[in-house]
Amino acid sequence: MVLSRMGSLALSVIVLLAFPPRASGAEAVTVLQGARIIDGTGRAPIEKGVIVVRGAQIADVGPAGKVKVPKGAHVVDLAGRTVMPGMISAHSHLGLFLQGKNRDDAYTRENVLASLDQYEQYGVTSMLALGLNRDLVYEIRSQQRAGKLGGATVFVGDRGFGVADGAPPLPVAADQLYKPADPQEARKLVRAAAARHPDILKVWVDDLFGKVKKMDRDVYKAIIDEAHKQHLKVAAHIFYLEDAKRLVADGVDVLAHSVRDQPVDPELVSMMKSKGTFYVPTLTVDESFFAFADHPEWLEQQFLSAALTPESKADFTDPGYKAKVEANPAVPKERAAFETAQHNLKVLHDAGVKIAFGTDSGALPWRVPGYAEHHELEMMVQAGLTPMQAITAATKGSAALLGRKDRGTLEKGKRADLIVLAANPLDDVANTRQMVTIWHDGREVKPRVPSQRTAKAE
Repeated sequence: MVLSRMGSLALSVIVLLAFPPRASGAEAVTVLQGARIIDGTGRAPIEKGVIVVRGAQIADVGPAGKVKVPKGAHVVDLAGRTVMPGMISAHSHLGLFLQGKNRDDAYTRENVLASLDQYEQYGVTSMLALGLNRDLVYEIRSQQRAGKLGGATVFVGDRGFGVADGAPPLPVAADQLYKPADPQEARKLVRAAAARHPDILKVWVDDLFGKVKKMDRDVYKAIIDEAHKQHLKVAAHIFYLEDAKRLVADGVDVLAHSVRDQPVDPELVSMMKSKGTFYVPTLTVDESFFAFADHPEWLEQQFLSAALTPESKADFTDPGYKAKVEANPAVPKERAAFETAQHNLKVLHDAGVKIAFGTDSGALPWRVPGYAEHHELEMMVQAGLTPMQAITAATKGSAALLGRKDRGTLEKGKRADLIVLAANPLDDVANTRQMVTIWHDGREVKPRVPSQRTAKAE
């Protein structure tokens, strides 16, 4: 429902009264008290907890009575609210579509910064741009670290390694993707990428339902080996179980999508556990091909519509959109892949494989930055995880994949990245959409769609 102008004004006043501007200075102190705290570790929530935010960090956190409130601190009463860590997407993209279409001229500073703002306004406080990046992203990353730019904190997967006339099948500029012809060229390109100091590298190993040539194993083995020599992790786009096994055997650090052609087997489970390989299910990927055709009513929800460009909104609400989706011969395959992906997530999670969180949002117009992350949590729960398990993957799990000990949980010394919610996501994980405010590096950010629910008395 679209808020009226007066309704929006009233809501803004309420938010400002609850969260007035913090005092200037890096060491300003704010105390958030009275909320239920889901700290991201997987432990039981802290009821009526206290979080002390000093500058960009959490100075202390714990139950009321065990956390000292610093003298002179600004105290905010959050009774009836729930606080959780900001989400971390370990598989998203930037600058791949513009005006509702994938375009090779979309990777501009303006477009990238707009996407980072959108992620942040949906509670995704950190994101990994996993491949297909231009070099300007390193300038943005540097300016963010210097405190000169806002938006979700970006981690960089550099350009990535694909195949000529193969995966990934997206229109991108020449400087957004490597296509090595042989292992020797692959090693040379890995060294070139390493000189830019990315956070991770990516390979695409997929034949797109048998339509294109798949990357040769000796090429991706060389990429993985050379990357490890350069002290870099490698994530792999995969679809097939056998490719997943080969990649894990060859030392890949992350399976950046679900296995979707068949159920995972004990051999893959054992390999991933012994090697510590991360698994990012990205259930959004397959479901996105048909979700808005199956559920046109979702497009009437402000939480989604506020994240869409006018062009995408027009495309998805076009009377012919559903028929176009149903006529796509790949869609039945994507439906089957989606069901297999959900099954495999539950099996791998229960077996103790490391699960992180991502959506491939930003890759295609129907994988909507910010919105997709909240919807992914819901699908993970539909797959059999508990809300707590899904939230832990989206916070602690992704931080571990990135090797970042400074974020992902609400603990002393961590970054002050958190979401204040008007309802408890452990009761219904869809309550992550009920955002009252967002804190990122200790600064407050207004949600793109603030919750209209009032706090309930404890």
